[in-house]
This record gives sequence, structure tokens and C-alpha cells, in this order.
Amino acid sequence: MSMPELSEADAASPEQATAEAATQMAKANQQMAKANQRVANFVFGAQKLMLEELVFTSNAMVERAQTEMHLFSELASKMSGAHSVKDIRTMYEECSKHQIEFVRRDCDRLFRHGERLIEATSSLFKSHPLN
Repeated sequence: MSMPELSEADAASPEQATAEAATQMAKANQQMAKANQRVANFVFGAQKLMLEELVFTSNAMVERAQTEMHLFSELASKMSGAHSVKDIRTMYEECSKHQIEFVRRDCDRLFRHGERLIEATSSLFKSHPLN
């Protein structure tokens, strides 16, 4: 029995298989690079969002402290000017109204901030799909 000779198609087959494997590897590497870029963009976006939130929170805390100090100084000046129980009651009513208005604005600000945070987070997921 003699060995059959390889045809040209059989001889080209290993070269063709090698070329196809190289092409598939290149495509896989490109897909991996795109996936890595999406993940990196997502992580950087999340870091940016967290930093913005920290800055917002610190600014809000400073603003709240300033407002509280203003309300306290207003209370102290009115207390020093009170000459009767009626004046103290009037001062208490005015300061209570201011404090309630401050709490209402603070809650509104917190609500708006929550909406903004949800919007920013959802846009982060929209712009950087993980699939």
C-alpha cells in the first residue's frame, strides 16, 4: 500500500487554518480591547460621579453651617432686644418660622439632589453599557 499524495488543497489547508486562527485571534483581541476600554470608561465615570458628589456634599455642609450661624446670630440679637414676654414670644414665632422654612428648603434641595444623582447614575450606565 502506498501513501496517497497530498493534493494542493490539503497542503494549503494548514496555512489557511493558521491564517483563520490569526484572524480570529486579532478579532478577539480587538473585542477584548473594546471591552477593557468600556470598563475603564465606566470606572472613570463612576469615580468622577463620586468626586462630584463629595464636592457637592461638602459645599452643602458649609452652606448649611453658614445658614445655621446666621439664624443663631439673628436669634441672639433678637433675644438681646427683647424687653418683655410678648417680645420673646414674637421672636420665638419668627425664628421658628425661619427654621421651618430652612428645613423645608433643605429637604427640597436634598430631593433635587437625589433626582440629579439618579439621573447621573442612569446616564453613566447608558453611556457605558457593560455587555
